[in-house]
Amino acid sequence: MLKEKLNWKRPLFFALLPVFFVMAFVGFPIPVAPPPPTKPAVEHAVVIKKKKKRIALVMPDEAAEDT
Repeated sequence: MLKEKLNWKRPLFFALLPVFFVMAFVGFPIPVAPPPPTKPAVEHAVVIKKKKKRIALVMPDEAAEDT
């Protein structure tokens, strides 16, 4: 029987040991693919009020000469 008290440090070390080996050979931080690009925001349509067309009162050429 093991008379030693179980310590949390020893199992944690052996659990993380493969990660340390991978980081030693690959590099730190571990290279991962960049996240996919985000979708552009939805453009909201702005209602543009149209100006009312004004009918210009144009005098005929003959009437313009008389004045």
